[in-house]
Amino acid sequence: MLKIWGRVNSSNVQKVLWCCAEVGLEYERIDAGLQFGVNNTPEYLALNPNGLVPTINEDGFVLWESHAIVRYLARKHSFGTLCPSEPRACADADRWMDWMGATLWPALQPVFWNLIRVEAAKRDNQLVHDAMAKATAIMTRLESHMAGRRYITGETFTMGDIPVGVAVQRWLNLPIARPPQPNVEAYYRQLQTRPAFKRWVDILPLT
Repeated sequence: MLKIWGRVNSSNVQKVLWCCAEVGLEYERIDAGLQFGVNNTPEYLALNPNGLVPTINEDGFVLWESHAIVRYLARKHSFGTLCPSEPRACADADRWMDWMGATLWPALQPVFWNLIRVEAAKRDNQLVHDAMAKATAIMTRLESHMAGRRYITGETFTMGDIPVGVAVQRWLNLPIARPPQPNVEAYYRQLQTRPAFKRWVDILPLT
C-alpha cells in the first residue's frame, strides 16, 4: 500500500492527498513535519535527505518533491485524464505546475507564512508588503490566463490544476487586501465543486 508522510495542513502534502482522492487511491498517512517531528529522524532522512514533506513509499519505490509525486501518481493511476496522454496537453499541465512552484509560490509563501504562522509581534511587515506586491503582479498573469477557461489547461481538470489550485485557495483566503480578480475567483468556485478539493485543500481557517 502507498504510504505518505506529511501533515494535512502542508500545502505540499495537500497536493498529494488531493491527487489521491481524485483517482480513488488508498493509502496510509503518517503525520510528519512541524509539531509532529519525524522528518528530522535518521529513518526519515534515509528516505528523504531534504527532511521535508511529503515523501511517499509505494511498494519500495520512494519519492519526494510534491509535484514529482503528483505527476507519478497521475501517470500511473489516471493516464489519459488527470495526466493528459496527448504530449502537448501534458506539457501544458506540466508548465503550470512548474510555474506555481518556481514563480508564484516563492512570492506568495512569505505572505502566507508571516500572516498565518508567525505571531503578529514577530512578523516582517516589510517582507509581507514587498512579497504581496510581487504576488499580486504574478497573479494578474493567472487572471488573464483564466479568461474563458474552467481549468488551468482549458475545459478539463488535470494534474496542472492541483498545485495552482492549492495556491489560489491560500491567495483568496489570506487576511489581506487584494485587487478583484473575477477570473481567478471563478476558477476557485469551480474547484470548490470538486469533493476532493473541498476535503483536502479548502479548509478554513488557514493554519
